[in-house]
Amino acid sequence: MAKKQQDFPQGGGKLSKAEKKAQAAAQAAALAKKSKKKGKGDDEPEEPKRVPRLKTFYEKEVMGQILKEFNFKNPHQAPRLSKIVLNMGLGEAVQNPKILESAEAEMGTIAGQKPVITRAKKSIATYKLREGMPIGCTVTLRREHMWEFLDRLVNVALPRVRDFRGVSAKGFDGKGNFSLGIKEQIIFPEIDYDKIDKIKGLNITIVTTAKTDEVSRALLGHLGMPFRKK
Repeated sequence: MAKKQQDFPQGGGKLSKAEKKAQAAAQAAALAKKSKKKGKGDDEPEEPKRVPRLKTFYEKEVMGQILKEFNFKNPHQAPRLSKIVLNMGLGEAVQNPKILESAEAEMGTIAGQKPVITRAKKSIATYKLREGMPIGCTVTLRREHMWEFLDRLVNVALPRVRDFRGVSAKGFDGKGNFSLGIKEQIIFPEIDYDKIDKIKGLNITIVTTAKTDEVSRALLGHLGMPFRKK
């Protein structure tokens, strides 16, 4: 059945200039509306980042206790954590370079951050050590990674040490920073005991803004560091 003549546009199916202009404007308006909706979705606020629970505990509880304990009048005087440095030295890497691969992987698992290979600063003939040879690995943790690691260290890892009686308070350097040594990396639950090739130790240095060891010890004690009682 033939369609009615009015169903077809005028001019034998061709659009006039006015109709083309109107059609182009309609398409542009629809595209702009679609783009606006898409942009509106992109501008929606993202989900808030998860704040480490130890950081929240510090801000709500520990900071006020430190201010009261040392009679600090300004909140900015309260000591804070600056960074945590993990270091693993491997003298055996001189004879067995492959041990560095496992050490790097294990430290990355513990810290949640890729470590950096450390190299010898000078040559020592007695140990067959040459300048520039890889002899260990290190990683520096800041902000959320730092708080998460300290939380796992004091609440999970240290209690797993055999015959644990507390951490010695002799590790302060006189400037408010604290260092401790870990003899076995297997105390961290992230390490699979069946996959390690050798027991390795590491050093942990906690850098704070405290000006004295007394303030730094109070800060770490309130955060859960299990110092050995005298």
